[in-house]
Amino acid sequence: MKQAIVARTDIGMGTGKLAAQVAHASLKAYESAGPDARRQWKSGGQKKVVLKAGSEREVFDLAEQARREGLPHAVVRDAGHTQLDPGTVTTLAVGPAPEAMVDTVTGDLSLY
Repeated sequence: MKQAIVARTDIGMGTGKLAAQVAHASLKAYESAGPDARRQWKSGGQKKVVLKAGSEREVFDLAEQARREGLPHAVVRDAGHTQLDPGTVTTLAVGPAPEAMVDTVTGDLSLY
């Protein structure tokens, strides 16, 4: 089981902002997964990777692919309290789901 979090590189998030957005995405996608997937992922060490996306369009394309594959996923939009404008798309989480299924959506992306 695995979760992939895809973060945009084109919006200049600082390290703290990036960490917060990744955490938001991870939790939001976890909550959208079924109980069996949540249990398996938690008992297996909660494997996750953080990957790069170069644009909002790329995030939405990947989210659509995850939807078509029936994978739990979540797109995060920033509240706009600090570095970014309200509503800025920052991250996408895919999974938790079997690693091979997550990789069908995110396997070609580079590590962050």
